[in-house]
Amino acid sequence: MPQERTVGGDFTVSVEVTAPIMNAVKSDCVDDTVNYAVITDIVRQEMAFPSALLEHVAGRIAERLFQTFPSIEKIWVEVRKENPPMGADCKGAGVRAYFVR
Repeated sequence: MPQERTVGGDFTVSVEVTAPIMNAVKSDCVDDTVNYAVITDIVRQEMAFPSALLEHVAGRIAERLFQTFPSIEKIWVEVRKENPPMGADCKGAGVRAYFVR
C-alpha cells in the first residue's frame, strides 16, 4: 500500500540455514561456521531497503547469505509484517520461503 512506504511498518524476520558444522564442532572457532551475528547484520541491511513484496525481501536475504557463506546449502527465510493494513483482525501476514543452493 502507498501509505506503508511513507510510514513503514513492524516486521519479524526468521532465518534458518543448513550447513556442514563438523569443522566448527572440532575447532570451536567461529570462522569455521555460519556466524549468526553476520546473518543478523545482513537481515538488517536488507530490511532497510523498501520492497513491494515480502517474497522479494526474502529472496534478497537468501541471496546475500549464499554469497557471504559458501558453505550454506539451504535457507528458510520468513518475513512477517506484524500489523498489515488489510482491514482484518490478524496477528500478521507474511511469507516463508525455502532456497536451495
